[in-house]
Amino acid sequence: MKNLDSVSSSIAVVIPCYRVTQHILELIALIGPEVSKIYVVDDSCPDKSGELVRTNCVDKRVSVIFHKQNMGVGGAVMTGYRAALDDEMDVIVKIDGDGQMDPALIPDFIGPILDGHADYTKGNRFFNLEEIQAMPKIRLFGNAILSFMTKFSSGYWDLFDPTNGYTAIHSSVAKLLPLKKISNRYFFETDMLFRLNTLRAVVVDVPMDAKYSEEISNLKISKILGEFLVKHMRNFFKRIFYNYYLRDMSVASLELPLGIILFSFGVIFGCWNWVLSVHFGVSAPVGTIMLSALPTLMGLQLLLAFLAYDISTVPKFSIYKKDR
Repeated sequence: MKNLDSVSSSIAVVIPCYRVTQHILELIALIGPEVSKIYVVDDSCPDKSGELVRTNCVDKRVSVIFHKQNMGVGGAVMTGYRAALDDEMDVIVKIDGDGQMDPALIPDFIGPILDGHADYTKGNRFFNLEEIQAMPKIRLFGNAILSFMTKFSSGYWDLFDPTNGYTAIHSSVAKLLPLKKISNRYFFETDMLFRLNTLRAVVVDVPMDAKYSEEISNLKISKILGEFLVKHMRNFFKRIFYNYYLRDMSVASLELPLGIILFSFGVIFGCWNWVLSVHFGVSAPVGTIMLSALPTLMGLQLLLAFLAYDISTVPKFSIYKKDR
């Protein structure tokens, strides 16, 4: 990592605010001198978090932006992104205002980006196996499920902890994102990964400790799991179409449809003949069994080959680095 004191890049921090009056002022005070601008986005907070900051904060780096209507955490972050891009910031860091994200880690998040090793960095609370014991078990289980779905839909198979909101992005990459299309609510973090993959951006996990105190998360995994599943499936099919058929063609472009056709035929044909055998009390001929088993096995092998190819093609070359 570079010595950040010698780097001339301008760093911005975006803080979406909704019911964080107990922590926001202390959080801002902890943000180090490496940061040039701090954008506090009051997402129509009923506790008037933005007004609290504007009245009591004397840090000249702070700008408070107010939403007349609640846009969700994703909408608030996109507002902060636009403000940072308008001010021509180089790297944009996003942290939550609830005090669970340590501002002292900001150099760890911007370092890989400034070094040209990443376009986007994301916190990972699961890196240290000892520390994750502090995470509530239901949240740990929910995050594991969401992580797998995110790998599947985004194509970033080497990432974990998809709901972690501690992130950083280079402005040249943020400019390429369709900010108006990114999900406004809690799905925005995983939706960001899907959008970044279509750009072939490099995303790097940054280890961080899990931190929980008395505040209650607004994200209820049991309530959003079904919604997330539908959106993940939508993004998966979009990603496959964009990356394997619209922009490029490879052997994997053939393996996927052939695998689906053969596997589906084998399973359906086998199940149908099994039902007939049970109904009439007659054993299925060997030829019928083979006609079911072979397509099933061949289809499964093709699907696994596609999956292996997809995992091997995780973006490795930074857009920012190439632009330089």
